[in-house]
Amino acid sequence: MTTIYGIKNCDTMKKAFAWLDEHGVAYTFHDYKKAGIDSGKLHAWSKAIGWKSLVNTRGTTWRKLSAEQQSIETQSAAVQLMQEFPSLIRRPVIETDSGQLLVGLDTTLYTSFLTTTGTPE
Repeated sequence: MTTIYGIKNCDTMKKAFAWLDEHGVAYTFHDYKKAGIDSGKLHAWSKAIGWKSLVNTRGTTWRKLSAEQQSIETQSAAVQLMQEFPSLIRRPVIETDSGQLLVGLDTTLYTSFLTTTGTPE
């Protein structure tokens, strides 16, 4: 089963949910604002795609951080910050059964994802 990670009330998440629903993709939702996210998952994602791809530096949460907090230099520091401030994690993060990760709202990538997983369009 595909899992989509994010924050329920985020506009980008709403667009992702709508796209997945329209294309008949079965998924479970993990709200890391409510349920949190464990460091092991964030470390695994960071190893797979790089922690810089996961940190949302465009949002208001990032802008509210101190310069010291924004000066992330290591994966461990990034993971710690993302756990403390889940809104810093780019949305959505979609994880397939095979462990493939899709980060952000990219319908072209989603179409490729649907094709590679064999889900009917």
